[in-house]
Amino acid sequence: MRKQVFGRKLQRDTNERKALFKSLMRALVEKESIQTTEAKAKAVKGEIEKLVTKARDGGKQGERALQGYFAAPILKKLVNEIAPRFVGRPGGYTRIIKLGNRFGDNAKMVILEWVEKPVAASKSKTQELKKDKTTEKAQAETKISTKPAKKTSKKETKEKKK
Repeated sequence: MRKQVFGRKLQRDTNERKALFKSLMRALVEKESIQTTEAKAKAVKGEIEKLVTKARDGGKQGERALQGYFAAPILKKLVNEIAPRFVGRPGGYTRIIKLGNRFGDNAKMVILEWVEKPVAASKSKTQELKKDKTTEKAQAETKISTKPAKKTSKKETKEKKK
């Protein structure tokens, strides 16, 4: 019997399970949305929310506590980009969206993603559009300047020879 045993085994030993959870949490921070099985998502959801709370409230002490979970660039993204989105929120940073069953083994698949979307993404998209327009103008100018010379007719070439 499993009385008062916390967590899910997911048919893995302790080290495999820890590695799986770290990998899923890292992928969620990097990509901001991951597709996985429902059992794995539910197992990771509580852990990642605790880490976001540490990143949001802890300052330098919170960063030191998170160093065991993430590499430096991922830790910076969590502390500088993701955690500030949830300053006014007391919890519930992630959502699970059910997709249906996987074809191969009929496992329940879900998408695990952040509740708050990045705000800066809309600004970067407009900047990219502006850059695209300026590059299109530059390409149009180069097309104009690189037009082939006008073809001359046979009569014009005979007149030039005379």
